[in-house]
Amino acid sequence: MKTKIRAIITGATGMVGEGLMHECLQHPDIEAVLVINRKSMGITHPKLKEVIHGNFFDLSAIESELSGYNACYFCLGVSSVGMKAEEYFRLTYTLTIHVAETLSKLNPGMTFCYISGAGTDSNEKGKGWAAVKGKTENDLMKLPFKQVFAFRPGFIKPIKGLSNTHNYYKYINWLFPIGRALYPGGFVTLQELSHAMINITENGYGKQVIEGKDIILLAKNR
Repeated sequence: MKTKIRAIITGATGMVGEGLMHECLQHPDIEAVLVINRKSMGITHPKLKEVIHGNFFDLSAIESELSGYNACYFCLGVSSVGMKAEEYFRLTYTLTIHVAETLSKLNPGMTFCYISGAGTDSNEKGKGWAAVKGKTENDLMKLPFKQVFAFRPGFIKPIKGLSNTHNYYKYINWLFPIGRALYPGGFVTLQELSHAMINITENGYGKQVIEGKDIILLAKNR
């Protein structure tokens, strides 16, 4: 008998987090979903609990809400475009590690899935976003979780009808079938990414860095 998943999702007001939440709420193996947001989504569902909290660098006020979960799907992130290097590091590395350290302390049996990105540099060379993401991945994997996985999708095809899809996708979605045919590992759907994260929580995987081809494969193992 499968263990039911009780998942914490961050970034549910963004495209990836919203899509993942949407899929989790429909999935029979997901028992409960907790989302931590700075502002309310205005969504109700029997499986869903929403905690409003403004400061992700200090979770002490909501720690009592964060116990009893066996998965975290960390979809919170910012673009490095136009951002100073110090601020990008703070919002990408420092924030993520702080949240993860708190959750690993409260839920040592948790599987932590981090949305990183294609092109991330595990060697941490250079000073750009790829090195910051690489350092974040590497240090997450040192924390005392049951499992840690870094997901590196490239192009993500959004789920139709959701609220937080970036406007430019309506202009570039036509590229998806062409890209998938020519470079399948670089193009995944948000449904595939979501189901890959759920399936890896249940069944594990042979490596911790999950590239596009792994996402597609994991999504099929339902």
